[in-house]
Amino acid sequence: MEQRPRVALDVETSRIYGRRILEGITRYLQSHQPWSIYVEQQDLGNTPRELLKRWRGDGIITRQAGPTYAKKLRRSRIAVVDLSDIHQDLGFPRICSADSEIASLAAEHLRERGFTSFACCGFSEQYWSSRRSTAFTEALDAFGFSCELYESQWGGTQFWEKDQSNLCRWLEALPKPLGLFATNDVRGQHILDACFRCKLAVPEEVAVIGVDNDELLCGLSNPPLTSVIPNPERIGYEAASLLNELMTGRPAPDHVIEVPPLGIETRQSTDILAIPDNDVASAVSYIRKNACSGATVNDVLRHVPVSRSLLERRFRKYLNRSPQAEIRNVQIKRIKELLAATDLPLERIAALTGFEHPEYMSVVFKRETGDTPGRFRRNAV
Repeated sequence: MEQRPRVALDVETSRIYGRRILEGITRYLQSHQPWSIYVEQQDLGNTPRELLKRWRGDGIITRQAGPTYAKKLRRSRIAVVDLSDIHQDLGFPRICSADSEIASLAAEHLRERGFTSFACCGFSEQYWSSRRSTAFTEALDAFGFSCELYESQWGGTQFWEKDQSNLCRWLEALPKPLGLFATNDVRGQHILDACFRCKLAVPEEVAVIGVDNDELLCGLSNPPLTSVIPNPERIGYEAASLLNELMTGRPAPDHVIEVPPLGIETRQSTDILAIPDNDVASAVSYIRKNACSGATVNDVLRHVPVSRSLLERRFRKYLNRSPQAEIRNVQIKRIKELLAATDLPLERIAALTGFEHPEYMSVVFKRETGDTPGRFRRNAV
């Protein structure tokens, strides 16, 4: 009988991010050699120091590694793929979400809605959170905007009331309307609760975007939380592929593998345009609702009773692009979402995004993104 590699999956099962990583690993194994799997039901932040005493194997995919645990793993001489984003380099091959791209996507989302005042709320002593808040600040700085930052400890439930009171005071002191990036959905829910406590209207005064697209948590939030969609399934798939290579003696990569996000799930918490020009705000709202139905600039002009030249000037003033470029921007974003999240053929995607011919859609997509639809879809898997 063929012997299967013995692999431990040290990944939290209590959170959607960890479960989706496990789904990606499962998808890899469906088309490759099966493993003998050891997995425990656990929360992120557990300290599975006894795991190596209970189990002997060939490889491990871990989200729990810290400096002490890492020393034990090195002594065990098993193959290790590190998916942890709490600590910096531990000396193992690492795969993680591209936090800089996540933050840039959030910044672009809020800028597109016309915000000029920004803030970021994260967790102190969390590597992933600091990476996202730094990248968000840098993305805004590139366009001449500043960003206010608030951080407190992760999981400090014993200080919940105090932390929410501090959040309220911080939010009340910031200029409005405010575009706010929460470094994950948990933090986003904290912000929405604080806004309710201090009677700040969401999204009219504070628009909030989180990360993880935890549909349960985003739906429980009031109002429902907009969220950046990472790609933990691909992280799991790539981790399984890399571990398989390491267990067969191939060398480890000399760089961190970062997996880009899939896009943004827009919900009520950012469903607003903070543009101090009613005509531009109305035009942008019309475009975002109708661009994928084949709307043209002439359709926009029938909806907003101003001249084409005046609308062009105002769009460039507030959005730094033309109405036609905004139509294309909406279409390209939707194409990306459909390519990444579905198996629909290009003919169907073209029809769903306002293009009569898939060939022309492909030409426009390549021109705007530098990538073909096929290559973009393969890289998003």
